[in-house]
Amino acid sequence: MPKRTLVCVVLCGLLASGSLLAHHSLAGVYDMDKESELTGLVDSIKFVNPHGSLTIVVNKEDGTSVKWTFTLGSATRLAQRGIGPTGQNALHQGDKITVKFIPARNGSPLGFLTSVTMPDGRVLNISSGNPND
Repeated sequence: MPKRTLVCVVLCGLLASGSLLAHHSLAGVYDMDKESELTGLVDSIKFVNPHGSLTIVVNKEDGTSVKWTFTLGSATRLAQRGIGPTGQNALHQGDKITVKFIPARNGSPLGFLTSVTMPDGRVLNISSGNPND
C-alpha cells in the first residue's frame, strides 16, 4: 500500500509541475517576435503574485481612448528591482508614461510589459520577456 501511495504522490507532482510550466508560456498569448510602444496615462497598477498588472488609458487620433492592460512580473520580483507602490519608482494614477511591451497575438489591448519610461524620463526595465522576471 505505501508503494501505491508514493506512486500517486509522484504522479500528482508531475502533473502539477506540468501545469505550472504551461501557465508560464508567454508565446501562447503574446507575439514574442514583436515589441510595441505606447504613451498614456496610468489608470491603475496592482502589485500581486503571481503577476501584477498595469492599466493605462491611451488617446487615439480620433479622440477616443482605449484602456490597455499589461501583465507584470510578480510583486516579489518587482520589489527586488526597486519597483513597488511607494518610493521613487512608484507609478500613480494620472502619470503620463511610455511603455514598451510584447503585444497580444490576437490584437487585443493587452501586452506583457518590458519597460516603462517614467514622467521624469527615467526608464525602468520591468522584464526581458521572461515570465519569471
